[in-house]
Amino acid sequence: MRSSSPLPKMSRRGRVTIAVLVGVFVLFTLLGWGVQAWTDWLWFDEVRYTEVFTGVLLTRLLLFLAIGLGMAVIVGGNLWLAHRLRPRLRPHSVEQAALERYRMVLSPRLGTWIALTAVVIGLFAGLSAQSRWNQWLLFRNGGDFGIKDPEFGVDIGFYVFQLPFWRYLLGVGFTAVVLALIGALAVHYLFGGVRLQGVGDRMTNAARAHLSSLVATFVLLKAVAYVLDRRAMLLEYNEGARLYGAGYADVNALLPAKEILAYISIVVAIAIIVFSNAWMRNLVWPGISLALLGVSAVAIGGIYPWAVQTFEVKPSLKDKEAPYIQRSIDATRAAFGLGATETTPYAANNLTPPANLATDTSVVSNVRLLDPQLVSETYTQLQQVRGFYDFGPKLDIDRYGVNGKVSDYVVGVREINYGELTDQQNTWINRHTVYTHGFGLVAAPANQVVCGGQPFFVSGFLGERTQEACSSQTEQIPAKQPRIYYGERMAPGDYAIVGQSDPNKKAEFDRPVGEGGGESYTYTGEGGVEIGSFARRLLYAIKEQETNFLLSEAVNEDSKLLYVRNPRDRVEKVAPFLTLDGDPYPAVVDGRVQWIVDGYTTAATYPYAERVNLQTETADELTNRGTFQLARENVNYMRNSVKATVDAYDGTVKLYEYDDTDPVLKAWNKAFGGDLVLPKADIPVELSEHLRYPADMFKVQRNLLTKFHVTNPGDFYSAQDFWQVPNVPDAPDSGQKQPPYYLFTQFPGQESPRFQLTSAVTPNGRQNLAALISGSYVDGKPRLEVLELPDQTRISGPVQVHQQMTNNANIRQQLNLLSSNQAQVHYGNLLSLPFADGMLYVEPVYVKSNQQDAYPLLQKVLLSYGDGGSFVALADNINDGIKQLVEQGKRAGQATPPPTTGGNPTTPTPTTPPPTGGDAPPLTGELATAAERVQTAITEVRAAQTSGDFERYGRALKALDEALTAFQQAQQAANPAGTPTPSGSPAPPSPTGSPGTGG
Repeated sequence: MRSSSPLPKMSRRGRVTIAVLVGVFVLFTLLGWGVQAWTDWLWFDEVRYTEVFTGVLLTRLLLFLAIGLGMAVIVGGNLWLAHRLRPRLRPHSVEQAALERYRMVLSPRLGTWIALTAVVIGLFAGLSAQSRWNQWLLFRNGGDFGIKDPEFGVDIGFYVFQLPFWRYLLGVGFTAVVLALIGALAVHYLFGGVRLQGVGDRMTNAARAHLSSLVATFVLLKAVAYVLDRRAMLLEYNEGARLYGAGYADVNALLPAKEILAYISIVVAIAIIVFSNAWMRNLVWPGISLALLGVSAVAIGGIYPWAVQTFEVKPSLKDKEAPYIQRSIDATRAAFGLGATETTPYAANNLTPPANLATDTSVVSNVRLLDPQLVSETYTQLQQVRGFYDFGPKLDIDRYGVNGKVSDYVVGVREINYGELTDQQNTWINRHTVYTHGFGLVAAPANQVVCGGQPFFVSGFLGERTQEACSSQTEQIPAKQPRIYYGERMAPGDYAIVGQSDPNKKAEFDRPVGEGGGESYTYTGEGGVEIGSFARRLLYAIKEQETNFLLSEAVNEDSKLLYVRNPRDRVEKVAPFLTLDGDPYPAVVDGRVQWIVDGYTTAATYPYAERVNLQTETADELTNRGTFQLARENVNYMRNSVKATVDAYDGTVKLYEYDDTDPVLKAWNKAFGGDLVLPKADIPVELSEHLRYPADMFKVQRNLLTKFHVTNPGDFYSAQDFWQVPNVPDAPDSGQKQPPYYLFTQFPGQESPRFQLTSAVTPNGRQNLAALISGSYVDGKPRLEVLELPDQTRISGPVQVHQQMTNNANIRQQLNLLSSNQAQVHYGNLLSLPFADGMLYVEPVYVKSNQQDAYPLLQKVLLSYGDGGSFVALADNINDGIKQLVEQGKRAGQATPPPTTGGNPTTPTPTTPPPTGGDAPPLTGELATAAERVQTAITEVRAAQTSGDFERYGRALKALDEALTAFQQAQQAANPAGTPTPSGSPAPPSPTGSPGTGG
């Protein structure tokens, strides 16, 4: 009988067609990879970091080959072994007859099929493995932390460097064994080693030995997994304590259970081998052994820990979990650099503006009025000159020493914004060979405005200044090379072709001159990849899919290609192991504009440390508004270990070590030859003067400090003293967090003014002020400081202060005059400044016209001292506002008797005049009526505070303000000649607090 093939035979033409299609696909894939690799090599060669390119590439290739080959050998070897162990004689049955057709197809080319299967599996395994290059490099180069975990006494380096790769290898082992088991079982079944029908044994001895060995290997791997799980328990979430790390039930029940299960797994693996092959030679007892392992895992690893947690821990959870809560507190503070935080009590009990406010030179004189987010539009309109220049949606804050005085400046780089080119300008030639760079770093003092609210520009000028009073007549922050070829406004496709063979032929637009004219320029820097040869032009024509590289006369033998022009992207490519801060900033260093980028080393396997999501923790009002949003990376260790710089002219990248104690950075530096990161001692002095506490690091630390400032485990569990970051003061319903702000100022306990990043925090669920957190550098070391207010303080927080200042009747009237159908009021950063045992609040007020191309101008300054509502001023400038506050304080001191002892020292209570007797005569007539009206208004304000009704509170404040005005008028009428006011007269200050404040 003639047997027919079970599969139709493909024609020769069909096979050729498929082969050609596959060949074309492979060719273009390899071509794409080759072009990408070649151009990457040229780019890394330009920036002189080829060791990163070769190190990562070789590591990926090594892992691809090792894991891929290992997986292919294990799976393919087991498939081949299963075929070799097939029975020579198969009993006849319907089942075997049905399988015969498949055996006929596979048998002639079985080796090819096995090899193809192994190659495909190995390919996918290798592709997965090559993405683990970072884990392997840390595994190979990591050292010790010098800190041991509190449970096993193992160095933290094992968890950070070793454990992640061991767990990955274990996963590879499980995958290999499972795939080998499934494949071997399929081959045994196909060739008769395993049967489902017929008389006799369902499995041959050879097949049973083979498959049982694979099962035993799987169980042995499970034993290894239990051992690693014991270590990994220190990284798991503890539901009872709501912290990370092993808790009471884990340590006292689950930990020994894992050890017992590891031993049981070894016994079960041996039992499977013995019972399956050496003794009973059946699968009954091996099956029973596996079942016992499963039951043990549920009973010992599940039920027993659950019982301990439910019946022993929960009834006294606070006491049982206390030692483990302490472990989490200590580990978190160590992992995120919170251990050295200096906490200082700050009473803030002075509610009256002191006289020295008007003469202070450390805080008041340095108050920042320019908001980097709001004045960006102002910079763009006043300093762009051409529509294609741009400063971005947010500027930066830095400090400079000018004329012997260090102050903070709002700085921005005038960059090319290719999105603003007109249709006529936006051709390939113009975009990539003419409009190649921006010009100048524009700066203005942060505490000074001129010409009706404009910044006072002191640098970055394009030409002559026409408004002499509105800008400096000299470059106070001069840059020898002001041209900006690399900047934040550069997208991945914004490459530039520069360089000319003819020195007289200058094609690049440099800067505008006169009416509609402009100077031209030819790039002379060292940056860029040379593309003068035909091979290079062809290479980049393929990469960019642009024929002009070959056809345009703008590309000549001296041409260079500048690409990867965003400073953050540039550092990320050079140091792919770093997590980069979302806010790079420019600085003039030694006459050149340098971009400074903060780099973080992170880890996710620090025992007992709190795990946070970087994207969530760093998000606030400014996210994606001139800053980059961080990736959703979960970490429980973080260090600002690297300060990177990118030259804005030639793109030179330098990595400087800043935390010379960080083991993670040492491991990365060792992995790439040992000199990838320059030592901290090599940081130029002028550069060090511009380094600042990084914003994203500070946000993470600040958010953690809202809980982990509590170091007592009992208090931590009760969570009564936790804090929270307030919402944006002028838009609290938006749900966006108030960003921290840079200030050059001096806080209590500091010897001199510092450039520091500051944030206010409030008690959890309330709005009054709890603490001020600041981060700064002292002698090149990061320092976190906390000014902590008393628990029962009624000092207002940022949201309350803004509401109290803007709801003041007189101020509200003036603000209403500023805003109309033709203009809008915008509020700048609300600054919380500790001063003279009290709190000074400053909030700039900007007005922006609704006309086209209008920009915000600083028109007023809101100020408050004390509790936020007692002393409030709205002035044209900071000096006038301070004078108003001081005058209010003097009047309050004259009208209010010295406070008696007892009661709440932070709440001044105006007293009514004594009815009879004493030195003060009783009030009569209109003065008595006015005093009674003041007292009634005060009572209503306090009632509104208690009710939490903001609308009622606003009405009450307005009524109190009117009552105080009436009382002052009655005083003047009763004392026309300036007769001294009786000592018992009511005082003007209104009660402190606002709805929702705590006790």
